[in-house]
Amino acid sequence: MVFKGLKDKFKHKSGTKFLQQELKRAPVALQRKPGIQSLGIIADLESFREDNRFFELVEDLGLKSNAVKIIGYREYYDKNSPYATPVFSDKDLGWKGAVENSYALEFLSRDYDLLINYFDQPRLLLHLMSIKTRAALRIGFSGVDPVYNDIILESPMSDFDTFRRELKKYLTLLNQLT
Repeated sequence: MVFKGLKDKFKHKSGTKFLQQELKRAPVALQRKPGIQSLGIIADLESFREDNRFFELVEDLGLKSNAVKIIGYREYYDKNSPYATPVFSDKDLGWKGAVENSYALEFLSRDYDLLINYFDQPRLLLHLMSIKTRAALRIGFSGVDPVYNDIILESPMSDFDTFRRELKKYLTLLNQLT
């Protein structure tokens, strides 16, 4: 028991160090056409439990239903319990910032035109997932360091309708909606 606690503490410290190193590097630019064709969402399901509402963005952004990939964070999850959204948790943190979760690795293997960081609390695993995701444009909330997002929305996470309106407004201003 004591060794597991120490191991988790060292993994967390190792992950934090990796994150700081990654933030010092210049982000990799993705070559893409204008417009949003693929959408990735990293959601804090501890703070926002209505993850089925994200599929409303498909119609708003004029996307195909298979163009949206969602992954959720929970502090703890039971592998035997069914979840509508694939999840990862703190226990999926490996050494040197590695994420050891098959759903997370599948999410990270894709390139996205738009990444929505749907969290407003600084959590190591959410930051690691955000920094490791290859995306052309990142949108998130205040309360998280601005280095993780290109556009920061001031709406509360619980008000999804306002988020939808603001997202559509900013993407229209940036000529990203076709």
